[in-house]
Amino acid sequence: MSGSASIDDLLTFEEERPRPDERTGRSRLGGVLRLLAGVASVVVVVIVGLRAVGMQVSLLILIAGVLALFLVRRIVAALAPGPLPPPPRRPVTRADDGTWNWTAQDALRRAINGWEWPLEWSNTRPERFTGVILPRLGELADERLRLRHGVTRDSDPARARDLLGERLWVFLETSPRRTPSPRDIAAIVAELEKI
Repeated sequence: MSGSASIDDLLTFEEERPRPDERTGRSRLGGVLRLLAGVASVVVVVIVGLRAVGMQVSLLILIAGVLALFLVRRIVAALAPGPLPPPPRRPVTRADDGTWNWTAQDALRRAINGWEWPLEWSNTRPERFTGVILPRLGELADERLRLRHGVTRDSDPARARDLLGERLWVFLETSPRRTPSPRDIAAIVAELEKI
């Protein structure tokens, strides 16, 4: 039974070491040629750019600088750490008494939590709305007023109030007690687009 393997043989894993062959010399030469081609193309682009603005730099200094940048980039890439290992997984299990262990994390729960966070701002986080969304809407209104009418809410409040309309003006100037619904925000954005 030379064709059968033990369970230990099946469960052990050993990486094969790369065999040195004649291709490594060619791959190194190819890498050097790609490096030199990259350096040459960057040098040409920089020379053209400098000549376009009327500057001249020594060709030797320019080649040395670009080559040094390419080499530093390669060294940093070679020294970069590999990808982090995945965090240890805690399985969702049933407790001995028949109840479900809800404290354990699984991928589905993590994904659902990731979906809930961006969607929760409209209903449960009024401080996020007044601190992030409302100032952005105000900046948008000011920019549209400035581009189309040459005023902002700060520079000419009376004219800006007339141009915005009473509903939009009150919405932007007073923080709402509750977070508006997505339908209300869509109506506000539609009014902003009419400015």
